[in-house]
Order: sequence, then C-alpha cells, then structure tokens
Amino acid sequence: MTAPASAAGIRRRPAQVVTLAFLATIAAGTALLSLPVSATGRNASFVEALFTATSAACVTGLAVVDTETFWTPFGQVVILLLIQVGGFGVMTLASLLGLLLTRRLGLGTRLVATESTRSVGMGDVRRVLLGVLRFTVVTELVVAVLLTARFATAYDEPLGHAAWSGLFHAVSAFNNAGFSIYSQNLVPFVADPWVCLPICAAIIVGGLGFPVLLELWRLHRTRRTEDGPSDLRRLSRWSVHTRLTVLLTAVLLAVGTGFFLAAEWRNPGTFGPLDPPAKVLAAFTQAVMPRTAGFNSVDVSQLNNGTWFFTDMLMFVGAGSGGTAGGIKVTTFAVLAVAIWAELRGDPDATVFDRRLTPGTQRQALTVALVGVAAVVLPTLAITLSTSLFTLDQVLYEVVSAFSTTGLSTGITADMQPWHQLVLVALMFLGRLGPITLGTGLAMRDRQRRYRRPEAAVVIG
Repeated sequence: MTAPASAAGIRRRPAQVVTLAFLATIAAGTALLSLPVSATGRNASFVEALFTATSAACVTGLAVVDTETFWTPFGQVVILLLIQVGGFGVMTLASLLGLLLTRRLGLGTRLVATESTRSVGMGDVRRVLLGVLRFTVVTELVVAVLLTARFATAYDEPLGHAAWSGLFHAVSAFNNAGFSIYSQNLVPFVADPWVCLPICAAIIVGGLGFPVLLELWRLHRTRRTEDGPSDLRRLSRWSVHTRLTVLLTAVLLAVGTGFFLAAEWRNPGTFGPLDPPAKVLAAFTQAVMPRTAGFNSVDVSQLNNGTWFFTDMLMFVGAGSGGTAGGIKVTTFAVLAVAIWAELRGDPDATVFDRRLTPGTQRQALTVALVGVAAVVLPTLAITLSTSLFTLDQVLYEVVSAFSTTGLSTGITADMQPWHQLVLVALMFLGRLGPITLGTGLAMRDRQRRYRRPEAAVVIG
C-alpha cells in the first residue's frame, strides 16, 4: 500500500525529491573526500571536498585540485562512485519524469475526468530503471575494455593500472563528467584515435538520452520483423523529440568540428604542431566535449578568444534531454529556432516535421533559455566585479562550464577565491537539476481559467 502513496508523493513533488537525493549524495561525497585516507599529503579542505563532490555528483568535471596527484586511490574511487551515481540518477530521474509527463499530458486528451488519479505504474518504473542500468553497464564495459587494451599495449601501462584507467575514463565519458586521472587530461592522446574516439562515442551516446536510445532500439528490433521497410519509412516513425535530438546533435558536431579546424589550424599552442589527420581528430574531439563532457585533448588556455566564445555557446546549448549532459538541451534550442523562423516568415504556427509546436512548449523553451541566461550573466558579473585577476572571457568560460555541467576550464578554477568556487558549486548544482526540474515543472503546471483578459498591442523592436 506504500507504493501508490510514494508514487503520488513523487508525482506531486518531483523537484523536491530530486533535489534532496542529490544533496544527500553530495553531502556523503563531501564527508568521504574529507577523510585523511582520501587525499595525499594533507587533508582536503571543506571547500575542496565540497567542490569535488559536487562536480562529480553533478557530472561536471571542474576541479580545484589535480585528480591524479591530490587524491589517493580511495579518493579516486569515491569520485568514480559519485560520477556513476550522479549520472545514473540523472538519466533515471529525467527518464521517469519524462514518462510521468508524457502520461499526464497524453491523458488530458483521452480521459480528462480521471487525469488527477493517474500515475506512472510500477512496471514502467522498473522497465526504465532496468533499461538505464543495462545500457549504462554495457556501454561502459565496452569502452573500458577498448581503453584498457590501448593503454596496456600502446603506452606500456601495467595491466592493473590500465584497467583502472580504462574503467575510470569509460564511466567518466559515458556520464559526461570529464574527470581524468591524468594530470594533462587527454592531451597526451590528442593524435590517438583508439583513445579519443571510444571516449567521444561514449559521450555522444550518453548525451543523446535514454528516451532517444530506447526508441531507436525498439524501432531497430521492430525492423527485423518487417519486410524491409525503406529508410525513409523507418525515419518517419521516429518521434519529433528523437528526430530533433539526433539532427541537432549531428549538426552541432559537424559545425563544431569545422569551426575548431578553421579557428585553431595554425594556433601553435593547440592544433599547429599536429599533422592534418591529427588536427581533424582533435577538432572532432573538441567539438564533442562541449556536449558537456569536459575532457580536453588540447590545452584550453591556449585556445583563441573567439574559440572560447564559440565553446561557450556550444556548452550553453548542451546535448539531449534525459541523458547525462547538461545545458539548456538541444530540443530547447531547436524549439526556439523553429519559433523564430515561423515568426520571421509570418506563419501563425511554429511547425517542425509536419507537427505543430504548442504555444505552451514555446513558452517553456523560452523560460528555460532565459533562466539559463540569467544564471550565467549574474555570476559572471559578480565574479568579474570582485577581482581583476581574470579576464571577462575566462570568467564567462568557467561560469558557462559550471552551469552547463561541462567541466572545461581555462585553468583558473583552482586560483579563484573560495567564495568564487562556492558560486561555481551552486551553479553546478543548479545546472544539473535546474533544466530537468524547471522544464518538467513548467510542463506539468496547468492552470485553468474561466476568463481571458482583453488583448493589448505592444510595440516590439
């Protein structure tokens, strides 16, 4: 008898449940990382432990200390567990909230009278949990095996260390965390496709989101039982959400790769010393990382200022909903782009793939985007006004990276004042849970009025 009540409580207060779960995870991680056994040389300070625990649980990757040299193997295991728990929790909770939202919105057109009594069934919850768990384990194990073999054979690492490194980077990549147990991150492997490409693949897959992956898998299984449907027919069966996510992900990866190649081709601090194939690989890797992964195969501090700003935009958009990535999500960006295009053309409706986007969906996307802008602008302004040690470009890069839970850094995080670092802690937490809970809360919040105010004309522009 407790399951329905519990489900009803979660249904009424999803934001509180998600927030408390992540706060408890961060508190436990902070306590463990504060132990003497977690750090080498000296104990971690409260801010160092809190920052690292938040960055790991929120699968960000920003760090105020060197993960390889500061943390002991025990501390690194704690970080890995926080990444796994945080990533699994984000995918699961986002998928369950999406399922709950779909059920609730779909019910309104079929059975309005009993809408308030419906909830996600236990069978649905179990299916989502097991699906996320299976896919997470399989993906991480495959990538871990590939990386272990490469580290052991090409870089002469002892098998035990190679296995640990392969597992750590596989988990960190799939969960879009960006933590690395190498002080130089992926810079030593900038020209090695056997390291960079498996990590990039795990990042892309994790960033698509479990709802998209589940739909693609189901359609793949359905195709086997049919008499060879055409590619166009199979594509038409994709939901609008899946099509937007896959399309925007591909477009942003292609545009990002081309931009990084053009902007950094001759930069002596980044792509300049590399041969052409290595430059292409480095450009693709750098285009994948702003999907909110946080690894870097070149020195970010040596990127051009224009490249920093372009990366800011990619990080702010992020990747897919229901996955391990952060940002405002590609679907939010797509909805805004479609709405702007419809307004420029004078169309009464914003349509995509022969489907009309409701005004509510457009308002929700605008709200999430503008709240994200405010969450970036205000901390950037506060930090910039309080110190002259860092440029605006550097501060903006760190703030966007924290809010989008990316983890890329120009190298100033450790040199920031403690209260600056606490601001980034708050941004990582907000960026991890904000878009999920805000987007779901807006979509589930429906107020019915028996009247409408008279229209007013306001001059725009």
